[in-house]
Amino acid sequence: MKRILIIANNDVGLYKFRKELITELTKENEVYLLLPCGKNVDKLIALGAKFIDCPYLERRGTNPFKDMRLMLYFRKNIRKLKPDVILTYTIKPNIYGGMASRIRKTPFIANVTGLGSAYYKGGMLKKIVSTLYKVGLKKAKSVFFENVQNAQVMIDDETITKEQAVVMNGAGVNLERFSFSPMPKDDITKFLFVGRVMEEKGVNELFDAIKKIKSEEIKTEFGFLGWFEEDYSQIIKYLEAKDYIKYYGYQKDVVKFMKEAHCIVLPSYHEGMANVLLEGASIGRALIATDIHGCKESIINGVSGFTCKVKDSGDLYDKIKRFALMSYDDKAKMGQCGRRHMEDVFDKRKVVEMTVEEIER
Repeated sequence: MKRILIIANNDVGLYKFRKELITELTKENEVYLLLPCGKNVDKLIALGAKFIDCPYLERRGTNPFKDMRLMLYFRKNIRKLKPDVILTYTIKPNIYGGMASRIRKTPFIANVTGLGSAYYKGGMLKKIVSTLYKVGLKKAKSVFFENVQNAQVMIDDETITKEQAVVMNGAGVNLERFSFSPMPKDDITKFLFVGRVMEEKGVNELFDAIKKIKSEEIKTEFGFLGWFEEDYSQIIKYLEAKDYIKYYGYQKDVVKFMKEAHCIVLPSYHEGMANVLLEGASIGRALIATDIHGCKESIINGVSGFTCKVKDSGDLYDKIKRFALMSYDDKAKMGQCGRRHMEDVFDKRKVVEMTVEEIER
């Protein structure tokens, strides 16, 4: 039996995407979770894990004094628990959990679920984050990535070595929770966007494509699920008033909305691995997303959906129109092919198995 410490920045993502892994690990190991207290902590404890509150972990901001306090808190708990291995998720646990693990000479595995906007925008912030990663990940046993491009970026800038990198198929998708559902037989083709309403998710290009589609009076409906990350309230109100979109805000249960849709749309600028695409395809819905790593892996282009050029509203419009004008049978076939692709490549059980093997190695 091993003592495993998992450090994460919030309970929501850990429960939503890693509960199957935690369930598997608690079968033969003692598992501790170090993260800020939240509404899903009781659910995580019910899986068999033990909880340690981390009040100093702030998801955003780079205050050096607060971050040093966080690293010292990690070190204190590592010294107290004496875990056999540490598993970290997201940027601050990866960096400061990595530093603390290195000081305590404890094996640890980092999970880079995405590089984030700092890497893609470049500049001073990118240099700071890259330098911190180099220090934090220097002694990592392994670094898990959700797509090959993210891994290659860190290898190329010598943040990690090639031997440290392990590319997973994202977090995988639970094929039972997101079970197959037949494509709805509606006269109107329904598209659904699920995610933060923000520039980097490609919503500006999507709004432009929607306006063009609606001007041609093609029978379509566009639904949006998710919080505002930036101030899009005016454009959302305008598009709703014109009956161009239906905005549902944040919804706990996305499955219900996905089942009512024909196609999931995500024109992101960058992703680690877009879980919403995996979930939509698993349910049997066609996908339209940008031709970038983190999105294109979930699509067999022209078979289970379409990829489009990043930041290109014209190409996005073409793909949306092309799907909208397809016959019901062809739309249904796309959904079925997407489901098979999830079964073959993205089954969460395979991702959990691979993670456990790396921990035990």
